[in-house]
Amino acid sequence: MSKYKIAWLPGDGIGKDVMDATKIVLDAVKLDAEYIHGDIGWEFWCKEGDAFPQRTVDLLKNVDAAMFGAITSKPVKAAESELVPALKGKGLVYRSPIVRMRQLFDLYTCLRPCKGYAGNPLNFKEGIDIVVFRENTEDLYAGVEFNPVPQELADVLAKISKPFAPFSDLPLNQFAISCKVNTQKGSERIVRAAFDFARKNKRKKVTVVHKANVVRATDGLFFEAAKKVAKEFPEIQMDDANVDAICMWLLKNPYNYDVLVAPNLYGDIISDLAAQMVGGLGFGCSGNIGEKLAVFEPSHGSAPKYAGQYKVNPIATILAAKMMLDWLGETEKATRIERATASVIKDGRVRTYDMGGTSSTLDMANAIAQHLAD
Repeated sequence: MSKYKIAWLPGDGIGKDVMDATKIVLDAVKLDAEYIHGDIGWEFWCKEGDAFPQRTVDLLKNVDAAMFGAITSKPVKAAESELVPALKGKGLVYRSPIVRMRQLFDLYTCLRPCKGYAGNPLNFKEGIDIVVFRENTEDLYAGVEFNPVPQELADVLAKISKPFAPFSDLPLNQFAISCKVNTQKGSERIVRAAFDFARKNKRKKVTVVHKANVVRATDGLFFEAAKKVAKEFPEIQMDDANVDAICMWLLKNPYNYDVLVAPNLYGDIISDLAAQMVGGLGFGCSGNIGEKLAVFEPSHGSAPKYAGQYKVNPIATILAAKMMLDWLGETEKATRIERATASVIKDGRVRTYDMGGTSSTLDMANAIAQHLAD
């Protein structure tokens, strides 16, 4: 009987390609695990009207962790679902399964390390090592949205909104509303996760990213919660920055930053920026972490035009697997994978197209596996 049960969720597009590569590396490091396939993604929405079937939900209730490949997210409205024969007449709206997964399993921490490895020709500057903590269940990703706006909501807004509200005289089908929802609990726990990480890993500073000077209610709550939590960690410096300003300062001097923590949308944006500075999304790994379950994935999309070509860079997914091993307590194996990956990058003989080479997805995986065997 295997030590771990790992849900294996390839998803869409290049998800299978990068997951196949990652399995080569996990086998090389001899992880004692059973990998259980799970159905998820665009294909299952088209066939069944559910991109995150109940059978996959049930699978995730009975595993130690999960690896997730990539997902296709499309802004499909109910009327457009009529174009899919199997969904005709059901009036379904597509919703991203990864967002549902994060909320259903309360995977409130999105952990995104952005580390530059020596020899990577795509590094913005050498030696960047930034870790982004993104709140993963609230904010503008809460899914509380209206288009068209119900009359009841419009009536309430007419009573409580400011006189210059731009929607006050518009027909209900002429505007849309997305609610930004931040809670005290959600804000405090993601900030505490960032400070806990900083303390455990001897990081010196946590930067709180917000826009509280304009978005005063929700971002104001987030910032006040951060200041409260920071008092529990007197040895760690806390500073803060507006989300627009941090995008400038990260580019100007990334060495000034260590750990960043942000509400959901801002964290999504700044983690992509930070990933680009260390090579792009081919190097962007991500962990969706809760109290009982963690799901690890690359932060890139499904790139359907490359599906099945085994062309794309699998390093993001391989480093996500490294994160999974750390979470499982397999730190020695995790360290070996990172060192082997760093060695292949520095050596430079195996490079995928994004790095200026001609090596395949599996070439990269096999090169890393060979370093693990040496």
